[in-house]
Amino acid sequence: MDEAWLAAAWSHPTTRCFVVSGGQALVEDTEEGGTDLVMMPSFDAPYTEEHRFFLGVDEDGVRYFALQKDSLPGRMDQAARPAGLREAGLLLSERDAELMVHAVALENWQRMHRFCSRCGERSQIAAAGHIRRCPACGAEHYPRTDPAVIMAVTDEDDRLLLGRQVHWPEGRFSILAGFVEPGESLERAVRREVSEEVGVTVGEVRYVASQPWPFPSSLMLGFEARASSTTIEVDGDEIHEARWFSREELREGYESGEVLPPFGISIAGRLIERWYGSPLPHD
Repeated sequence: MDEAWLAAAWSHPTTRCFVVSGGQALVEDTEEGGTDLVMMPSFDAPYTEEHRFFLGVDEDGVRYFALQKDSLPGRMDQAARPAGLREAGLLLSERDAELMVHAVALENWQRMHRFCSRCGERSQIAAAGHIRRCPACGAEHYPRTDPAVIMAVTDEDDRLLLGRQVHWPEGRFSILAGFVEPGESLERAVRREVSEEVGVTVGEVRYVASQPWPFPSSLMLGFEARASSTTIEVDGDEIHEARWFSREELREGYESGEVLPPFGISIAGRLIERWYGSPLPHD
């Protein structure tokens, strides 16, 4: 990134910024019933240039920055409150949600990768938060993204396979997911994860959509897959329980409270809804 352009962007009167700390930012509810990030003009912001992250430019030419701080500033008004992505992700506008995801991802990476992996020297922030550069050996380090697959698996009767992770509350079910291993294709990762976690064999795999998942640094790649076997054998390590659901069984489970929907911010909900045919209830 051009440093002169970044300096000019920061100094522009329309530029807006917000503070991110520990994966949280300040948000406030609007009179229209929405939720916005609490932003401020750049010339009003308490910041050090080293911890200033450039997030992009919108269609109106407004530049956006995030400021990484050890704590959030005092609330600007009584309506402002700290919130993380899990709480605010579904409430924010598309623009604000994308800005917060970007900021949280950069903050996570910056906090966890302060030293050069080549020589061990403390590295320095560069390119408005998108590079860490080592002053000793000259190595440049870039934000990491860990690919993970998440899959809606159906059988020949069009039932959906849902599992409950060992640390989830009773009744919380969602589709399966897992990280891609080195040297592995995405399709192979889908088949391996389903086989390892619940013992089901998967044939056809089809990509649907993706979602950034900065908890702390993943990219969720969503798939639909067709099972060629239906016998379930949970691994007991990650998955405590797994079941095949028809649409009627899932609807009855939601209505009775026996089945809890996946967390609303996750792409899991969208993949389940594609199969289910209507919106899911939310906690």
